[in-house]
Amino acid sequence: MKKVKRIFVLSTAVLSFISFWRAASIVIADFGSSAYYAGGIAAKSYGPAFPYFIFMVMILAGFLLMAYIESSSLFTRGGVYVVVKNAFGRTLAKLGVSSLVFDYLLTGPVSAVSAGLYIAYLLEVILPYFKISIGLSPRFIAVIFSLIIIFYFWWENIKGVKESSSKNVRIVVFTSVVGFLLILFSLYTLFKKGFVLPPFQISFTDESLGWIKDIGLKPVGLLGIIMAFGQSILALSGLETLAQVFREIEDPKVENLKKSVLIIFSFGILFTGLLTFFSAAIIPYDKIINEYAENLLSGLCMELALPYSLKIIMKILVVVSAFLMLVGAVNTSIVGANGILNRVAEDGILPDEIRKLHPKYGTTYIIITVVAVLQSIVVILSGGDVFILGEGYAFGVLWSITLNLFSLIILRFKKFGEYYSKFPLNIGIDKYEIPLGLIILFLIVFSLSFLNLFTKKIATIGGISFSLILYIIFTYFEKKEEGKIDLHDINSDIEDEKVNLHIEDEINAIFKKLTKPNKILVPVRNPNNLSHLKYVLENFNDDDTDIVVLYIKVEKGYESATNYNKLMPQEKELFRNVILMAEKYGKTINPIIIFSNDPFYVILYCALNGGFNKICMGVSGSLGAEAQLENIVVEWGFIRPSNFSSKIDISIIWESRMLSYTLT
Repeated sequence: MKKVKRIFVLSTAVLSFISFWRAASIVIADFGSSAYYAGGIAAKSYGPAFPYFIFMVMILAGFLLMAYIESSSLFTRGGVYVVVKNAFGRTLAKLGVSSLVFDYLLTGPVSAVSAGLYIAYLLEVILPYFKISIGLSPRFIAVIFSLIIIFYFWWENIKGVKESSSKNVRIVVFTSVVGFLLILFSLYTLFKKGFVLPPFQISFTDESLGWIKDIGLKPVGLLGIIMAFGQSILALSGLETLAQVFREIEDPKVENLKKSVLIIFSFGILFTGLLTFFSAAIIPYDKIINEYAENLLSGLCMELALPYSLKIIMKILVVVSAFLMLVGAVNTSIVGANGILNRVAEDGILPDEIRKLHPKYGTTYIIITVVAVLQSIVVILSGGDVFILGEGYAFGVLWSITLNLFSLIILRFKKFGEYYSKFPLNIGIDKYEIPLGLIILFLIVFSLSFLNLFTKKIATIGGISFSLILYIIFTYFEKKEEGKIDLHDINSDIEDEKVNLHIEDEINAIFKKLTKPNKILVPVRNPNNLSHLKYVLENFNDDDTDIVVLYIKVEKGYESATNYNKLMPQEKELFRNVILMAEKYGKTINPIIIFSNDPFYVILYCALNGGFNKICMGVSGSLGAEAQLENIVVEWGFIRPSNFSSKIDISIIWESRMLSYTLT
């Protein structure tokens, strides 16, 4: 009788993990891209003091990144929605995520349009040398370019974040080289011309005052500083994406997250902060607002104390880096929006069907497509005006961060969960811990968010309108899907993970893909008995170890695998727990399902043919560990090849005990 009846391989978007520098590159592609447009927009909004406030925003970003380390260490599948919901419940969480989605829908367009403008202004300089005239406005070129880029990264994300992140790494490396050259030549220029600090002069335009002008308040003193700070917040983006990619970071997760944060913060200070400051110190303010507001770093190139030909070369390099960096931000915005909408769909406030996985790539392609379509609409409606887009998206990022910080404070007082990292400056009073650092940070961000409601008309009207519409949509589907279980409820045990099933005709075809020197086979069956998998994830490094999670579906009577195309309820619970555990430890696993009427035979058959050197099993509830091991040894006696010269270690693990044996 054939004992291996059919083989299925499970795939999902979370079974492999990325390094800390790949994770950092995904965030930097958005966070660092603001260097190309934030300074110009801020300069037109409130005057020559803009480089000081852009630099202050980069410093603020460092503290916010530290807060995100705390929230991510609490929730592997985290982000604003999960943090706010655990602190205040679903109602406020839905408002928070609505504003955040608004931010993502504008981050991509503002980055793509800015990249298009850099290219368009470069063409205006270069094409006349070839006696070519295209007769198109820079903003029209920016719109066409943006639509092409959104389509490109839509397809990249359909194929999966790991492939997209590898491109982001190359983008960040090239941009860092260009940034280093700009810093070097800027220092040379300042040495030649003399260094004078940009004047700390704040002068708001009527448009940047918004409703403050109508109220009659004068933007002077502390009020003026807070308003200018709020106008500069468009330099702050990409932080929420850090929480979304945390689940993808490899082991050790929190330590690698801290490394990612250090890279992100350093890049922000040196690239966005320092280059904006050099631009203000080298370029006359009138030129900034009249010629270079839409392409500030290109303007910096043209004002360097260099030969004209070298200026043009640097301008081309900057435009190439702007193209790479800003279009990378489009990718980041799609990744972030996909992540946050997946969280809310898992929680039953969006229809579960939108999380359907792509049959080939295992990504949530419906969500990705919806995000890309909405971003394209935003680009078309903006007409390529980067100032309108820049004004609009700060609403989402500020209010989502405000809610996130407030929620972290509440969770501290609730003593929620196990903390692997805490934001500094905590004061212990009796049995209580006062998170003073978080409270101060929250008050700063809240003051910026509150004042921006009055200074940014487009952001306020558009952000509130969109957030309310999305909130209504969330509430409608929440009522419709009311019976579903919350994945992030710590008392929930049965929410399923989205996976694909595909058939393999030959078990050896799977084993050929396992190329690491060590191989561990982990049979699973009971969703509540995974202590052996936990042991493997805690004690083995997947850099040199392939971990195969094997589920054997035992056929009984006339049951057949022929029409098996989806997981049964208990199997969904099992693989949900398996995948969440793999995410927690940030280690790659390879899950497979095999139909058979002889589980012990299949376990040994796989170990033998796959070249596994270790089997880790949970204890059988019906047999007990000793009888279970005895059955395996008996089965081994039947199937052991006569020329077998290696060994296979077997461990049966339960609670804090282990029973081991070596098959030779």
